[in-house]
Amino acid sequence: MNIKEKVARKLKIMQGYVDFLRKYPADEDELLEDDLLKSAIERNLQLAIESALDIGEVIISSENLEKPEDYRNIIITLGKEGIIPEEFAQRFSEAAKLRNILVHMYTKVDPAVISQILKYNLDDFDEYARYIARYVDKND
Repeated sequence: MNIKEKVARKLKIMQGYVDFLRKYPADEDELLEDDLLKSAIERNLQLAIESALDIGEVIISSENLEKPEDYRNIIITLGKEGIIPEEFAQRFSEAAKLRNILVHMYTKVDPAVISQILKYNLDDFDEYARYIARYVDKND
């Protein structure tokens, strides 16, 4: 499987998680009241973020770029290398912090934060996908 096929497959998987999140635009109160819904949203958000990071790792590896020290720097590296715009990379790299909270439970996940992400940040995944697809097409 070439890089374009691998990335396309991973983008499709990421989009599936984002599509699930769009079906359940829960507000803070709903997340506080419904543990099952909260868990499903948190898990799909985690998987969407991990998919985005995995895509970044595939590109970094295929381009023989320096291996990032942590998840946040996967996105930062894509920005520094011009694969995605740097300004977008700075903003989207915050998702890696959320991924760590969701996975490792460093702190309790704030339902207000999750609700805001559902309301205002899901389009970031679409934007990321467009930048990645454009890069892969251009460099195929």
